[in-house]
Amino acid sequence: MADILLLGPSTGHAAYSAASVRLFERLAAPLRARGLTVISQPWTDPVDPASANLVLPLLAWGYHLRQAEWFAQLDAWEAAEVPVINPVPTLRWNTRKTYLIELEARGAPVVPTRAHDRLTPEALAAAFDAFGVDQLVVKPQISGGSQDTVRVRRQEVLEGGPAGPALIQPFLPAVGEEGELSLFFFDGRFSHAVAKVAASGDFRVQPQFGGQVSGVAPEPEALRAARMVLEAADLPLTYARVDLIRGLDHTPQLMELEVIEPDLFLEHGHDHGAAFATAVMARL
Repeated sequence: MADILLLGPSTGHAAYSAASVRLFERLAAPLRARGLTVISQPWTDPVDPASANLVLPLLAWGYHLRQAEWFAQLDAWEAAEVPVINPVPTLRWNTRKTYLIELEARGAPVVPTRAHDRLTPEALAAAFDAFGVDQLVVKPQISGGSQDTVRVRRQEVLEGGPAGPALIQPFLPAVGEEGELSLFFFDGRFSHAVAKVAASGDFRVQPQFGGQVSGVAPEPEALRAARMVLEAADLPLTYARVDLIRGLDHTPQLMELEVIEPDLFLEHGHDHGAAFATAVMARL
């Protein structure tokens, strides 16, 4: 039996598979440095509870493209009592980004968000007025890598975007200025942070869209906001990435709480992943 099973992308996504090889080694290195054995398999394959002491879905990319299969896997892991980090109920909750609305109701600072089963011109018009902005961002409730995420201006006809359940948020100019701030926590303790800035004229901060990533030391107000998010979530999180952006009121607000398969950017941590390994080992 291995110590750690890292779930990777399905074999049907060549681009995901190629990138996951590099990130697998980055995640495995600090674990192996502690003497742990690390193996991998696609998240789409059945997990044998006897194959590893702990299962990490940190490379389970593409689940948003195979939603029914993803939820079926979560149900199967839960039924078989597979030892998954983070726990299966937490993964299920985090899959649908309507959790943002729940966290806001619990007092967390969150980017204003509206949820709809289907986008309509009336829903967009109401959001423009409610947020008091001239640009909106719409995205699927279950998404990854900015898939089907588009920006729309007042009086424009929406082109593209989600065909099903969607979220509507105000467009925040900070995405192309200071950018999005990601803070990483292991067992609730802050580890490191990175800034992600969108390319000129874009609003997506992912590197595949030209976004730039750099290590930063977060300001106290960002740390306070991130801790408020984690307190509102009130979940047992071995790892968590809190993505913040400066809102229209110039305070840090939550864009996403990533606890399924976030890039942990361990190369930007001063300890190169030692805190991550410590948190994982605490579960063994």
